[in-house]
Amino acid sequence: MHQYIVKRILLMIPTLFGAAVLVFFLMRMIPGDVCELRLAGTGSTFDPQALTLCQEELGLDEPMFVQFASWVGGFFVGDLGTSMWTNQPIVSEIALRFQVSLQIALMATVVSIVISIPMGIISAVKRNTWADYAVRAFSIAGIAMPSFWLGILIILGLLVTSQAWYGVPWMPPITYVPIWEDWKVNLSMLIWPALATGYRYSAVATRMTRSAMLEVLREDYVRTARAKGLIEKVIVNRHALKNALLPVVTVIGIEFAFLMGGLVVTEQVFNLNGLGKLFVESVSNHDYTMTQSLVMLVALIFVVTNFIVDLFYAWLDPRIRYS
Repeated sequence: MHQYIVKRILLMIPTLFGAAVLVFFLMRMIPGDVCELRLAGTGSTFDPQALTLCQEELGLDEPMFVQFASWVGGFFVGDLGTSMWTNQPIVSEIALRFQVSLQIALMATVVSIVISIPMGIISAVKRNTWADYAVRAFSIAGIAMPSFWLGILIILGLLVTSQAWYGVPWMPPITYVPIWEDWKVNLSMLIWPALATGYRYSAVATRMTRSAMLEVLREDYVRTARAKGLIEKVIVNRHALKNALLPVVTVIGIEFAFLMGGLVVTEQVFNLNGLGKLFVESVSNHDYTMTQSLVMLVALIFVVTNFIVDLFYAWLDPRIRYS
């Protein structure tokens, strides 16, 4: 098991290095740069000498491999540099948005787990009954319904309901307050995007749980357990569910990693200043250092999440644990 953990950790290094190479050189292939956008904002034309001075200041006049070595060296020691657009430290810029995206991702993942696993088990155990059909309809609706559109419906529902009940329309607050400062204001702002996003991804996990449970319930050891006289609840919870969770955990882990930087439209709907919005702004402004740091952050989250999921997978599967 220790060799397996060390091997997986060592595999993270070439994965992150490959992501660094791709994002660095792909960003340089985009026409224009941040200096042209900066100077173009002052008018339709700008002094070429000012463009040269700006590029020298930001280090864009150096050879690409020198820029790449400088950026990668700083990244692996924790120095992400400064934003080319705002001249602010990238660490502080990301920290302002990271806690918002992290809390939404955690809350949406909890919502997804709470909905998907019980409903997937019910759908599999009650196969081809009205409960199964209801769960399948619920999950198909979630797959077909984009989370940002569901978010718009939630906002409209809040406005209409609050107007009807209190006479004054109510909207979630737009200023982020950490949960340790005022949990009521924090949850009143973030619970709605978490519900919209969590329902969307619970639909996928519900289908996966149902399929995995149906496959496991057909196995020989489950039939043996039934032949020995075990009650159905013990068979489902103790024998079938543990093995059926293997693919479900993988899906939930990938969804969590995606939620950290992939909620661009949902953040726009709920007016949230998260990592997704920062992604769009940095790409639009040709802010190379910020975009590269964000991509590497998301890549690191994906790698670490997959590592944790694989450890959980190894813990559930004795074939890996004892190999």
